[in-house]
Amino acid sequence: MQTVTKRELNQHTAAVLDRVTSTEDVVVTERGTPRWRVSPVREQDTPLVRLEREGRYTPPAASPAPWPESPGGPAYTDAQVDVMLDEMRGDH
Repeated sequence: MQTVTKRELNQHTAAVLDRVTSTEDVVVTERGTPRWRVSPVREQDTPLVRLEREGRYTPPAASPAPWPESPGGPAYTDAQVDVMLDEMRGDH
């Protein structure tokens, strides 16, 4: 993102506006503090497109990773589960 001073915008408006492109905004600073953003009109933009362009939203992957066939971790028998539950409850 490009930055210009308020004075530069005032004295060289056409040149600053030429820097504004469909993908690049220009930030105008006043005394070193960003105050305004100059960007082209994008009438067809939806809110999600605007957020993606600003880097504040990432769309989901087109082909997400598949679910695992069997979840990881050990497999317990019913008897082992009963023993673990008894130990957790303090019934041993």
